Amino acid sequence: MSTVYFLSEKEDNAILNAIAEAEKGTSGEIRVHFAKKISNGIFNDAKKTFESLKMHQTELRNGVLIYMVLSEKQFYILGDQGIHQCTGEVFWQSCKDIMQEEFAKGNISQGIIKGIEAVKDILKKEFPYSYDDKNELSNEISKDH
Repeated sequence: MSTVYFLSEKEDNAILNAIAEAEKGTSGEIRVHFAKKISNGIFNDAKKTFESLKMHQTELRNGVLIYMVLSEKQFYILGDQGIHQCTGEVFWQSCKDIMQEEFAKGNISQGIIKGIEAVKDILKKEFPYSYDDKNELSNEISKDH
């Protein structure tokens, strides 16, 4: 890892490519955010970041945030109400389990990519791409400064 909570440029690029590939077949939006620390609880911090990234403003409310706090070995996956209504809590826990399996092996970027791929599958099923879809949010990995 290049710092306490950032990955290498190569790993960042692999994650960006996974996001771009995932969003090709869906109107859904996926973002990854790296935070330095937990300030107000992992859920509250993820929710605040979700809103600051304007992820709650997608037309179909189908944004998904993978919120990472590597310094504290915690993460949270937050889906907006449109996608959450389709999946329920069991789905999000299964995504976390998939990611955690890779994290336990020290494969942080691969864990994030596997999480993106799991989210991609449900987004494609519930929110398939249509000809007039537009990318509503940046795919950029956001980070606390």
